[in-house]
Amino acid sequence: MMPTARTRLALAFQGACVSAVGLYAVFRWSEGSERMEAHRVASFPIGHAGYFWRAWTVAYAGIMCGFLVFGAARTYGVNVCRTLVWALYAASALLALQTLFEP
Repeated sequence: MMPTARTRLALAFQGACVSAVGLYAVFRWSEGSERMEAHRVASFPIGHAGYFWRAWTVAYAGIMCGFLVFGAARTYGVNVCRTLVWALYAASALLALQTLFEP
């Protein structure tokens, strides 16, 4: 049975959100080793705006993953659902580990 367009769109939204959360944890963890240094000209740290760049980058990547999920859900609807459940577990674990080790 082929999923409807509404179901595929819901799966794409879930795929975009899950991948964005997982990628945010990975990006944050990779940038955690770099400590903020004060800029010579400004009175605030350079890394202050890093959150916005990470958020926009993972949102963009999440949307791209959402398009992939939308296309894959047409043929592999049940497998996409199962994969998204496991991806949610993985993204949650990555975010928890990033929070514990790189606050």
